[in-house]
Amino acid sequence: MVSYLGMRLQKGSVRPVGMILKGVYAMPVFKDTEFMYEVLGKLFTKLLENETVNKKFYDENINVQFVINDPDGEIWLLHGTDKPELALGATDAEGDVIMWLAGDDCHNFWLQNLKLPVALAKRKIKAKGPMAKILGMLPLLKPAYEAYPAICEEYGLPM
Repeated sequence: MVSYLGMRLQKGSVRPVGMILKGVYAMPVFKDTEFMYEVLGKLFTKLLENETVNKKFYDENINVQFVINDPDGEIWLLHGTDKPELALGATDAEGDVIMWLAGDDCHNFWLQNLKLPVALAKRKIKAKGPMAKILGMLPLLKPAYEAYPAICEEYGLPM
């Protein structure tokens, strides 16, 4: 936490915590890491339950790491021994694809309010790894895009 002119700033944040933007009290969508893991864990579990996604991801033979700030956390999609696995929090694995983003940007991505190519160009999402694989996996995310609004509703998240 950093202070600037009496305002508290989160590490990696572009706005003061609790700052009013256009008449709306702007707080992070995910109140803490545990809540983020609960919501996004449910989303990624649903995604990996899809047989097409599961098989295609497993065939890619990669580990994907999402490094999220505000709140801080890591979400992993791991190749696994016989099927893809989800890990919430730090692991000893190495990411073939690593994506860095803020919790609010992650939320907006799954709501499809933030498109990956635009987010990469504007540096809202930073990525390391084979870009062709990253962009090639976008069509696999359709079940997650479809599931996320219902998850948001269940947890009372803004849409």
